[in-house]
Amino acid sequence: MNTKNSHGFLPVFAALTGNVFIMVIKWIGFFMTGSGALFSEAVHSVADVFNQILLMVGIKKSQKPSDDDFHYGYANERFFWALISACSIFFLGAGITLYHGIMGLTHREPLHISQIAFVILAISFAVEAGTFFVAFRELKANNRKRKWKKIFEYGDPTTIAVLLEDGVAVLGVGVAFLSILLSKMTGNAVWDSIGSIVIGLLLGVMALILININRGFLMRKSIPEEIQEQIVDILENDPAIEKVLDFKSVVIDVGKFHIKCEVEINGSALMRKMYRENALRNEFEEIDGDYDEFLRFCVDYADRVPRMIGTRIDEVEKKIKDEIPEVRHIDIEVN
Repeated sequence: MNTKNSHGFLPVFAALTGNVFIMVIKWIGFFMTGSGALFSEAVHSVADVFNQILLMVGIKKSQKPSDDDFHYGYANERFFWALISACSIFFLGAGITLYHGIMGLTHREPLHISQIAFVILAISFAVEAGTFFVAFRELKANNRKRKWKKIFEYGDPTTIAVLLEDGVAVLGVGVAFLSILLSKMTGNAVWDSIGSIVIGLLLGVMALILININRGFLMRKSIPEEIQEQIVDILENDPAIEKVLDFKSVVIDVGKFHIKCEVEINGSALMRKMYRENALRNEFEEIDGDYDEFLRFCVDYADRVPRMIGTRIDEVEKKIKDEIPEVRHIDIEVN
């Protein structure tokens, strides 16, 4: 699969490109003003760039085809690297930002706030808002029929990461703008440190949300309940299946499911199909009371039944995949 066509590539690439640019200008602004809030924003951008590189690594590695070591492919690489990215946000982004804000409250340093700080924040706001829109549009396009709660449960975690990172970045720019403005108006650097702490808290909350999302995928979460019910209905509506005794499922990649179920076969339904095709009548007439021919029929019939059941299961599996393309692997066991 082409990496550029995979889930999450466009928003991650857009965010990475934008954040490299604003990371540079934020650091320039910090060295010019000494603002703690602007420092927090610069650290935030460094964390974002690092995280988006990790997300890109995850997307690339997840495209590796299955092999003898991983029969179902390497899709979990996406979730693993997204989890590492979320942890780095928590420790690098939130941790350093909170530390710098708290140090700013205890060790007051003079600020040199100039108009350049507000210009940098305005540029950052425009870039972050643009990449946020890219992630928002892709997430909605790939989850048209889902509510936001389900999107955050089963949507692409790399796109969700970009959406949350850029959403928090937009809020962070607003917080930094307000805190720097208040510090400039009052001459009190406390406001700047408070802004830094608020930004750190926002990053921490966002990181915990992303950690929980990717933890669910790595723990092999089951498919959405409504899709499970749809699959069970398809199975139980087939005349050859009496009932579904057991059903298990797992999300193996974004929009790719693996299901396993145990079913009880309706033998009479399979026999009725043979009646309709006159197979038994023709063979009965051929036997014509010959015991040896009858034995050969029994041996042949014993071999034919499992094949007939296998053919029926293949037909049901095809129907499930046709109606629900997300189901890529199906294991149906006969009780």
